Amino acid sequence: MYTENDLVRIAKRENNKKRNYLVVNPLQGKHIPVSPHKALEVFSQLAKLLEVYQDERILIVGFAETATAIGAKLAIELGADYIHTTREDMGDAACLYFSEEHSHATEQKLIRDDMDKVIHKIDRIIFAEDEITTGKTILNMIATMEKQYQGILDRVHFSVASLLNGMTQEAYEAYRQRNIGVHYLVKTQHTEYPFLADRAVNNGIYHGKNTAKSEFTASFEMGGLIDTRRMTEAQQYLSACERLWEDIRKSIPLAKYERILVLGTEEFMFPGLYVGKRLEEEGHFVRFHAATRSPICVSMESQYPLHDRYELDSLYGEGRNTFIYDIGACDAVLVLTDAPKAGAEREYSLLNAVRTKNEIVFLVRWSQK
Repeated sequence: MYTENDLVRIAKRENNKKRNYLVVNPLQGKHIPVSPHKALEVFSQLAKLLEVYQDERILIVGFAETATAIGAKLAIELGADYIHTTREDMGDAACLYFSEEHSHATEQKLIRDDMDKVIHKIDRIIFAEDEITTGKTILNMIATMEKQYQGILDRVHFSVASLLNGMTQEAYEAYRQRNIGVHYLVKTQHTEYPFLADRAVNNGIYHGKNTAKSEFTASFEMGGLIDTRRMTEAQQYLSACERLWEDIRKSIPLAKYERILVLGTEEFMFPGLYVGKRLEEEGHFVRFHAATRSPICVSMESQYPLHDRYELDSLYGEGRNTFIYDIGACDAVLVLTDAPKAGAEREYSLLNAVRTKNEIVFLVRWSQK
C-alpha cells in the first residue's frame, strides 16, 4: 500500500490567492516524469477499492486535466462507461457547467448530450480525481446534475475515488449524509502544506517561450481516435489505444532507442501512458509526463519537486499558455497529442523546449480521420 511520502510533494502555485500550494504526485505522470508502469499500477490499486460496485452499471467521470488518465484506467478495470470533464471548446455540443473553486481555470464542463443518452441506464456515477481536499468540486458537479436531471437521479448513487484525500471530518459528514461513497489510497493532512509552499525558495530555472521555426524529426497523423471528452465504452477505448500503439510501432523506428521520453498534452494523457507502458514491456527505459495549464513556481532546492519550467503555446487554443516541467534527456522523445492540426506555429515552442535536452523528437497526432 502507498504512503503519503510515496504520493505527495508540495509545490507553490504561481499567483493563486485562493490556495498557495499544489500537491504534486511523483507517481501520477502529470508534472513529474515517471515510469508509465508505476503510474498505471497506482491507478489499478485505486480501482481495486471500487470492486464493491462490480454488480452495478457504472459511469466513471474523470476530472480535467490532472485526473483524465486516472478515470480512464478505473473505467477500463471496472468495465464501465467513461467520460471526463473538459475546458476545451466542444463546438455545438450542449454542456453541463460547474466550477472548480481553487483552480486557476475554474470553469469545467461535461457533455450534456452524452449524459442524456446514459443517465437512465446507470446505477452509480463515480467521480475520479487525483486529489480531494474540501470535496466542494464534486458537490458542485452533483448539484449541476441534479438540477438538469430532476427526479431521474433519485435512483442513481454517487461515489468518489481519488489517489489522495484531505477532507475534513465536516466534509466527510456532508458526504455521509448524502450517502456518497468515498474511496482513496492515502489520507492527507493539509495543515502544513501552505507553510511548506511559502518557505520554498523561488530560484528555479524559468525558460521563456521560444517560438523560433523548427521541425520535428518526423510527424505522423494516425487515425482511430476515441475522444474521452465524449461518452466512451472503456474496453473500446483500450482497444483503440492498442491499435494506436501498433501504428506507432510500425511507423516509427523506436526499437533502436534505449531511453524514450513520452509526452502528453494537457487533458490528453492516458494514450501516452499506455504507449509508454508498451514500450517498457519491449525493454525500453521510458518516462512519461504531460504539458499542463498550471503555472507552478520552480526551485533548485533538492527536496522541492520541480526545478525547470518551460512556457509553451498551447496546441489547443491560440493565445493560451501552458507549461511543462523538468524535461529530461533521452535518446528519443515521442510527443502524443489529440490537438487539432492548426498550423506548425503552435508546435514550435513545445519542440524548442524539448530540443533543449533532446535531438530526436517525433510527433504523433491522434485523429478521427
